[in-house]
Amino acid sequence: MDSKSSLEKIIARFDRYHPERIDLTLERIVRLLDKLNSPHKDLPHVIHVAGTNGKGSTIAFLRSIYEAAGLVVSTYTSPHLVGFNERYVLEGNIIPESDLCTIFNEVEVINNGELITQFEILTAAAFLSLSRTNSDIVLIETGLGGRFDATNVIENPMATIITPVSMDHEFFLGSDIITIAGEKAAIQKRGAKSIVAPQSSEVMKVIERQGIEVGAKIYQAGVDYEFEGVQNGFSYKSKMLSITIPRMSLVGPHQMINAATAIACVEQCEQIQIDKKHIISGISNASWSGRLELLSDGLLKQCLPQGWDVWLDAGHNEAAGKALSGSLSEIHLGHKKPLHIFFGMLEDKNPAVFLKPLVKYAASLTAVPLVDEPRGHAPDDLLALLRDEGINAMSESSIEEALYNLAKKSHLATILICGSHSLVGRIIGLNTPIKLK
Repeated sequence: MDSKSSLEKIIARFDRYHPERIDLTLERIVRLLDKLNSPHKDLPHVIHVAGTNGKGSTIAFLRSIYEAAGLVVSTYTSPHLVGFNERYVLEGNIIPESDLCTIFNEVEVINNGELITQFEILTAAAFLSLSRTNSDIVLIETGLGGRFDATNVIENPMATIITPVSMDHEFFLGSDIITIAGEKAAIQKRGAKSIVAPQSSEVMKVIERQGIEVGAKIYQAGVDYEFEGVQNGFSYKSKMLSITIPRMSLVGPHQMINAATAIACVEQCEQIQIDKKHIISGISNASWSGRLELLSDGLLKQCLPQGWDVWLDAGHNEAAGKALSGSLSEIHLGHKKPLHIFFGMLEDKNPAVFLKPLVKYAASLTAVPLVDEPRGHAPDDLLALLRDEGINAMSESSIEEALYNLAKKSHLATILICGSHSLVGRIIGLNTPIKLK
């Protein structure tokens, strides 16, 4: 009996329309959108976000701020953690699977079997569904890069954001940081505010040059706005705004960068005036699952030894590893309890560059497979790549087996599960929150 849901079956069908999962160009998405009567041109205020790390968190901060002000916000982000429909938030709510199936079927019929990648058809469906909402703000995250990403058909965004740029997806975007920066900088548009998070000098030169060429209005961290940490929070200052955020719900020093980037964007989007109190409330209460998240009480947590702290982080590249390393002291990992790291990664990721900043904190490193992910690294392959870099690790047949075996040996531990959205999503799914009677 086929256990796949209707949604999974439809998404699997989309892979038949192109021999490659990724083929960066805008020609196919433009053709399909034209057939759909250009829904991407019928959206309210759009903020388009590119970058290497922090895109999802920045969008979470933006959404929280605007919703605190009583505005209706819709988002399109990727990838998801537990359910595929998490990618589509319409008027503040995740679209029901049945509604998403209807949209997918509608777009598939209009495409009429023509060549198109899975992500392109998913993005066309996003634009169609977003155009049918009564949203005040639409937040859109690039899938890969920027220049030829299927989301880069928005001609007149209210603003674009470029979060910190670092090495990732080199096979598709280029083997050096300058080329990668150029791909991401290409989302900037004439007349639109271009909010730029802290960047290396070489990356900033690329962004600035391309922004000037297209006539974007660049608003740069360290030049136009500044921020610094204070006790339990941070302060933000520009010519227009001075504000102190007393606390943040999202953990880690890197979240201060993402929060400040969101504030800069809100400040510069003068079409929508937001009070300071809504900025403070939005930043303080923003949530973004799977980003240095402490596993809550649930079915899985209750099966683990009492006193275990289990942290989740979907980061998977060098910059994410460094950011995660910088957060370890903040959440006291390894101070009183040994830290055990369980990781799984996609085959296009290098485990050594991600884990190298974390190794010094770890009592053990364990590779596990990614369930239902054909592009996942086999644990033995991960171990071989790590051995090449002088990093010792072991493997288990599953994350469940890994946790079970550690529990037999240690009743005092801090756990970090990381390296993949798929792995983190599986843990969240297994932990389905307990509903109190």
